Amino acid sequence: MEQSKMEIERRSVVLKELRVLEPSEEISEPTIEGYAAVFDSWSENLGGNDPFIEKVCKGAFQQSIQEDDIRALFNHDPNYVLGRNKAGTLTLQEDDKGLLVRITPPNTQWAKDLLVSIARGDISQMSFGFTVEADRWSFEDNKDVRELLKVRLFDVSPVTFPAYTQTECGLRSLEEVLKSHKKVMEERQQNDSKTRQKKLANLKQKFKFM
Repeated sequence: MEQSKMEIERRSVVLKELRVLEPSEEISEPTIEGYAAVFDSWSENLGGNDPFIEKVCKGAFQQSIQEDDIRALFNHDPNYVLGRNKAGTLTLQEDDKGLLVRITPPNTQWAKDLLVSIARGDISQMSFGFTVEADRWSFEDNKDVRELLKVRLFDVSPVTFPAYTQTECGLRSLEEVLKSHKKVMEERQQNDSKTRQKKLANLKQKFKFM
């Protein structure tokens, strides 16, 4: 599937350590810190009627966080911009655990209210929007398994309700993923079949003249 036709997928992670860092010698302004993704951690079942599970592999974000223009939003809403890496108000870093995010929010009332909600623990989850550059599929324990090897990030977001995989939009996005995967697998099987047939024809031709 062409990149331009791919829908943006979203994933979330429950974070007990999503927190607000108060100003100190190291930081001059209140800062939101947490992990938008955790490496090698299997997701819940995704895909609706065609379930699969997936995990993010270390290195999946590396190129994107160096090259792409990424925003931090609240609830994935472009009307509520918390930060931007090109502006220096959002930093993203891969460590051994996952994708560590630090956001310096604007000095606006809605952002101040969000800081209070995070500090109280009312908002404790983050989500990231992405398209896939490279992935790997396999079949284990009677289910499809997907590993995200390289993704292009669009945004990271503290979220109130991360159950977007259950929404019509979320399921449609996952259905597109499965359609693309199945198409690739069908083409691969067809190519393998043609290769086997060609080898068999060559062998028959060889032994015909022996």
